[in-house]
Amino acid sequence: MNYLIGIDGGGTKTKCILTDMRLNVIHECSGGASNFLAHGLEASGKVIIDLLHNCKCNLVIDCKDVGAVVLGTAGAGRKNHAEQFRNEIVNRAKEAGLDFPKFKVVSDAEITLEGAFNGSHGAILIAGTGSIIYCIDEEGNIHRAGGCGRIIGDEGSGYSIGRKGLRSVARSMDGRCLSTTLKDVVEKIFDIKDQHSLIEKVYSKEFDIASVAPFVIECAQMGDEACENILDEESEELILHVRTIMSKFRTHEIKLCLFGSLLQKKNYYSDLFKAKLAKNLPGIVLRTPEHSPEIGAALIAKKMLYSNKR
Repeated sequence: MNYLIGIDGGGTKTKCILTDMRLNVIHECSGGASNFLAHGLEASGKVIIDLLHNCKCNLVIDCKDVGAVVLGTAGAGRKNHAEQFRNEIVNRAKEAGLDFPKFKVVSDAEITLEGAFNGSHGAILIAGTGSIIYCIDEEGNIHRAGGCGRIIGDEGSGYSIGRKGLRSVARSMDGRCLSTTLKDVVEKIFDIKDQHSLIEKVYSKEFDIASVAPFVIECAQMGDEACENILDEESEELILHVRTIMSKFRTHEIKLCLFGSLLQKKNYYSDLFKAKLAKNLPGIVLRTPEHSPEIGAALIAKKMLYSNKR
C-alpha cells in the first residue's frame, strides 16, 4: 500500500489528489460537481469514478497499491446519506474495474477541519451558501454547531443574507419599509421590473437566492441602512456559532480558520465579523489553514490504515 487518495467534492468542482504515504502529492485532477444532494447519486458518482480512473490510468497503478480513499462532500454529515453515496460509488467502481481496499465518505467540513490543523485541535467556520462550525477538541473529539440547512438553519450564510435582502426588496417595493438601494441593484441585475416579476423570479427553481448576498454586502458598503442591519444580524449569528463551540475546549486560546466566499474574501461583511470577533471573543486566534481540504481527506485516509474502518 503505497498511495492515498483524497477527494474534495464541491457543488461546482471536485478536486482529487493521489499522494504517497508522506502526503506528497504525486498526481492531481479535477472534475465537475459531486454534491449528491444537489446533483443526484448517479451523476455525482460518475464524477468520482472518472477521477479515480484518472488517477489509476495516469500512474498505471494497481488499486491494491492505494491504502485508502476518502471523499469529503456536502450532505455526508448524515451517516445514512454518506453510506448511500459510498455504496453507489463502490458498486460503480467495481463495475469499472476499480476495487479499492478501503473507501470512506465523510462531510466536506470534516476534511476541511482535518487539513486546517493537520489533525491537531482547533475550529473552522464555514460561511458560503450555507454555514457551519466544526472543531476538534484536545482529546480528538469532533463537535459542530449550525449546519442545519437553509430551512431551519444556515444563519450567517449567503442563503440567509440573500433571503433577507430579497425580503427587504419586497417590503421596499410596496412601501412597508424604507427604500433600499438594493432594490435598484436587484431590479437591474436580475431583470426584475416589479413585485410580480420579483415573486415569479424568486420562486422559480432556477433562482439562486445566495447569489443576492454579494449585492447586499456591496450596498452595505455604500451605506445602505437596510443592508447594514441585515449584515449586523447575520454576523451576530456567526459570533454565536463561535461562542457555542468555545465551551468544548479547556484552553483559553482557540485557533480558528475561516472558510467560504463570504469570510475568506475581504469585504464589509468579513471585516464586520472579524471586528466583532476581536472585541467580544479575544480568546479566538485566527489562523491560516495548514493544508487544503484534499490533503485533509488524505490525512483521514492515512488514519484509516490503522483502524478497522472501511
